[in-house]
Amino acid sequence: MNPSSSLALYSDTAHTAAARVLGAYSTSFSLATRLLPPATRAMIEDIYALVRVADEIVDGPAHEAGLAPAECRSTLDGLETETYAALRSGFSANIVVHAFANTARTVGIDDSLVRPFFASMRRDLDPMAALSVGEFRAYVHGSAEVVGLMCLCAFLHGYPVLPATRGKLEEGARRLGAAFQKINFLRDLGDDEDRLGRSYFPGTGPDHLDDEHKAVIIKDIDADLAAARAVIPLLPAGPRRATALAAGLFAELNDRLRHIPAAKLRGQRVSVPKAVKLRIAATVLATSHAGGRA
Repeated sequence: MNPSSSLALYSDTAHTAAARVLGAYSTSFSLATRLLPPATRAMIEDIYALVRVADEIVDGPAHEAGLAPAECRSTLDGLETETYAALRSGFSANIVVHAFANTARTVGIDDSLVRPFFASMRRDLDPMAALSVGEFRAYVHGSAEVVGLMCLCAFLHGYPVLPATRGKLEEGARRLGAAFQKINFLRDLGDDEDRLGRSYFPGTGPDHLDDEHKAVIIKDIDADLAAARAVIPLLPAGPRRATALAAGLFAELNDRLRHIPAAKLRGQRVSVPKAVKLRIAATVLATSHAGGRA
């Protein structure tokens, strides 16, 4: 077997592992990615896998395995170092890092997106309470907005757009990533506060989110989703459908969160029933076909 075919086999194996991560951890996002062209979906799977592994280092599994806080930090630092090295060389012995780097080098994801992501992940290793508005925005940018921008790089690979159009799409990607993150903060309110000791929203803390504050957050998410939806028609067809579905699923979550009293959020994790997910998917597909953009 020649070296190039050996690398191709290794890269294919790395991607297979990355794809399993998405399938195991996310039902809504996984459903949306099924509307992507196969090559684009593979890239998104590679991106998601690295993001998820980093998240697992700071969100409990590493600690559950026996790692002390300092060891979790060292493990995250090592993952970040491996990622930068792989972005430069195109190879990593960590197959999730290798898969991510392979896609990143193909679509133009660089350190400017990777560094803020790891900075936010590192922030999760410290007590998270009484965040200022600036700290909250920085955290959401690194943990979610840059991931939206990474996905956009994959969506636009091989699909040239004018700089002005790309700017609009980048703003939409940031806003959609932010909406997803804020919705998940509300969904995971109890677990974040009780198990992880985190209170993300400025001005809140354990048991301090009231209905008035929750309404402000919901309205902020509505604005993020509206801004993202306004530019979805500018995307290529496959990513357009997938992004519309993801936005629709999270909008449904936001509507369900809207009608749950703040006092009850800590005791339940809101989800979208499978039948509703399929209805939203059917609506997205029907709208796409009706518009002649399938």
